[in-house]
Amino acid sequence: MLDFFFAILAAGVHGVGEDTPRPMETAVAEAVAPAAPAEPPASVSVGQGSVVIGQGALLEGVPATPAPAATPAPAVAAPAPAAPPPAQNPFNMAVVPAGLVAEPQTPSGKFTTATEIKPILNATKGNWVAVRQYDGKDLLYITHLWSWRCGLAAVAISVNGEAMQNWPLPPCHLEYATPNAILEEDGLPYLSLREGAVESITIQIVYDDLSMDVASFDRGAVLIP
Repeated sequence: MLDFFFAILAAGVHGVGEDTPRPMETAVAEAVAPAAPAEPPASVSVGQGSVVIGQGALLEGVPATPAPAATPAPAVAAPAPAAPPPAQNPFNMAVVPAGLVAEPQTPSGKFTTATEIKPILNATKGNWVAVRQYDGKDLLYITHLWSWRCGLAAVAISVNGEAMQNWPLPPCHLEYATPNAILEEDGLPYLSLREGAVESITIQIVYDDLSMDVASFDRGAVLIP
């Protein structure tokens, strides 16, 4: 009996074997102890044009090569705007008499200067010329311009787009109270052409201050009874 008791005591002194159940406190402590961190799962990301797996290890061990930066297209300078063509002179200088000199513009009260007649001719431009069918002819009148000729230096005319020609003006009769009057010796302020011949007229005038003006008319706009 004593031999059995000492055998049990010896077993307790030398420890419990691998198959010996562990005390309840030890099992509980291990159950609640935090588990060791698991290895992080391999991650896959795309960057710089390469597939990367896990902790920076590259697929097949090939170092990632940054994609070449796109080369910006060279800036193309916008073409410089074309210079506008030089303005064309609307006047025919070939028919302006040579040697004209600008006259003094002191108002005379008798409408003998450009300063005095220019507002009138600007306001009555539609009366500069007139066409009348008479006795089987077209009569082309410039009576209105002759009536204010003391403030003019020259008049030229073109019919149906033909070459412009100078039309001499009669003198200004400064000795009279009405210097612009048309006297018998001044001639007639019209041209005689074949009936129906006049289709269009262009008139160019030079004032005695050497400023100029020009106007064009269709037959229907200046035809009078």
